[in-house]
Amino acid sequence: MRIFVTGATGFAGSHLVDLLLDEGHEIYTLIHRATSHQPLPSHKKFHILEGDLLILDGLIDAVKSCLPDAIIHLAGQASPGQSWRDPAKTIAINTGGTANVLEASLRAGKPRTIIVTSAQIYGHLNADSLPITEEVTPDPSHPYGISKWAASRLVKLYHDRYELPVVEARPFNHIGPRQAKGFVVPDFASQLAAIKTGLQEPLIQVGNLSVERDFTDVRDVVKAYRLLVNFGKTGEPYLVCSGRPVVIQQLLDMLIEIAGIEVRIEDDPKLMRKLETPRIFGSYAKLEKDTGWRPQISLHQSLADAFVEWERKLAS
Repeated sequence: MRIFVTGATGFAGSHLVDLLLDEGHEIYTLIHRATSHQPLPSHKKFHILEGDLLILDGLIDAVKSCLPDAIIHLAGQASPGQSWRDPAKTIAINTGGTANVLEASLRAGKPRTIIVTSAQIYGHLNADSLPITEEVTPDPSHPYGISKWAASRLVKLYHDRYELPVVEARPFNHIGPRQAKGFVVPDFASQLAAIKTGLQEPLIQVGNLSVERDFTDVRDVVKAYRLLVNFGKTGEPYLVCSGRPVVIQQLLDMLIEIAGIEVRIEDDPKLMRKLETPRIFGSYAKLEKDTGWRPQISLHQSLADAFVEWERKLAS
């Protein structure tokens, strides 16, 4: 297949490219140098197209130039915290960028299109709403969630109005190697690696460790995106998740065990979030029913791989 990918230099995007190249697909990726942070592969089937998601004419030209069989759209502003600092930019990138991808798909022969939004669209939920399914009504609680919910609505709009063969993926927290700081696992793993290599005193300051979240290995997540290309029902959303909640304290304890060191843990009021939902997890039943997908990589393996990567970075 010829597959057009946005966000190929991001956390999930780089793993998706690895998977697609391993399967032998021809990859065309839109690269915006100012926001790229993962190295690009050197491969005869990997093709770089310079461009900006927010410039529609250029995006249409890029998609038309490669006439893909499928588009997988991952590019965007990925931090809820950052969305509070610049809400307009977040909405422009995540909602406006998605609108441009859908429009480019429409004008380039309607290839099969996967739009990645986020489970952050659901906002604050009570225990009666768990596990989250595709039937739960979104109620986003920050600009990032709003930007992804608007993108989700655009998916349905383009499917219903233009019969665009588009599918929506709603991932929960994903973890593993290559994730940048600013998220819980790389923040913990990078500090523990720094402590182990003598670059930081044996002290970690933390926020609320009692909350429970749903974590899936990024390598499993991108397999779900790939399966949705072939088997996802158009116009439909799919949750991508592990199906079980994990206490943040457990993540830290496992990482400390993996690192093989002793550390002091202190609460930092600056890291405590207001109005934090105590427990969130989803159901991947619909995804499994339609594609056969199930998470395969254990939580311990995900954390170990993340820690080893940070240890190597600091050692070099």
